[in-house]
Amino acid sequence: MEAFYTLQGEGACQGQAAYFIRLGGCDVGCHWCDVKESWDAEVHPKRSVEEVVAEASQYPGRLAVITGGEPLMHPLEKLTTALQDAGFKTNIETSGAHPMSGRWSWVCLSPKKFKAPQPQVYAFADELKIIIYNKSDFAWAEEHAARVKEGCRLYLQPEWSRMQEMLPQIIEYIKQNPKWQISLQVHKFMNIP
Repeated sequence: MEAFYTLQGEGACQGQAAYFIRLGGCDVGCHWCDVKESWDAEVHPKRSVEEVVAEASQYPGRLAVITGGEPLMHPLEKLTTALQDAGFKTNIETSGAHPMSGRWSWVCLSPKKFKAPQPQVYAFADELKIIIYNKSDFAWAEEHAARVKEGCRLYLQPEWSRMQEMLPQIIEYIKQNPKWQISLQVHKFMNIP
C-alpha cells in the first residue's frame, strides 16, 4: 500500500528510525482501524521485492517494519530475506490471524477480538501489544499474556479515540500488574506517519 521512512511510534522499538512497509489487505476488520484504506489489497499496485528493498536502502536507518493491513496474509519469506541480506532488522506488526511466514528480528503480536490469532503464532511473539478500548479488554489481555513465551514484552495501548477515558485506567492497571508496560502512539502526538 505504502512505504515511508519515519520513527517507530509505539512498542518496544519506539523512537527508532524505521522504514515502514505497509502491505495492502486485511480481513480482521477492526472498527477503530486508522488505515481502513489498506483493507482491499487489490486497489494497491503490486511492487517487486527488489524495488521495495532498493527504496528502503536509500535511507540510513536499518530497521524495516512490515505492517498492514494484516501482513501475514502474504508470503513474506522473500521480502524479509532480501531485507536482511541488505542489512536490515526485520520487525512485523501482526494480529496473528494468519500463519507465520518470513524471517524476523522482532515479532509484535497485537491480537484482535474480530479474528483470533493462529495458536502457533504466540510462540514467535517478542512483544504482545493489546489495544485497550473497553474495561473488559484487561481480562482479554491477560488471556493472551498467558499464551506467549517467557520474556515476551507485554504492552497495553489505549485506542487513540478513547485515550482520555482509557489512559487513567491503564495507568492504574499497570501499577497493580507491573508485568505490563504502557505503549502510546507517540507518532500521533508528533504528527508524523
